[in-house]
Amino acid sequence: MNLERFLEEQKAWHRFMEKETTVHTADAAARTGLELNRISKSLVLLDQDGNPILAMIPGDCKLSFEKLRPLAGAKKLRLCPFEEAEKHSGYPPGATPMVGHKERMRVFLDRRFLTYETIYGGGGSRTRLLEMRTEDVIRINGAVVADITE
Repeated sequence: MNLERFLEEQKAWHRFMEKETTVHTADAAARTGLELNRISKSLVLLDQDGNPILAMIPGDCKLSFEKLRPLAGAKKLRLCPFEEAEKHSGYPPGATPMVGHKERMRVFLDRRFLTYETIYGGGGSRTRLLEMRTEDVIRINGAVVADITE
């Protein structure tokens, strides 16, 4: 998928930021000088039936499976194996953007992001970040906003 074209079609304000190659949000924050809590970890999860779910949480937080499970209507949730995540998102781990995924997934966004007009996430490659308006991330994904962190 062409992420830039997708964002333009969705009429979403966005900006790409080039950076050194990173996989983890803490490394991306260190390389760019951004606050870790403004960078989204886009975690691909699988429910008990193998259906993909995307959870977006601040980089300085840990996902609460106990909070997310009932919101997702799932009996079980597990992180998608690193090597399989790209199959669902269309992007390698560490590059997964907040929108524009290969497969349609149910998306959950941690409410802590509502305090920011814009947030950052994977930019489609491990050498860039994508900044978007938080409201556009919610709108484009039809995201459920909730407390999903520990």
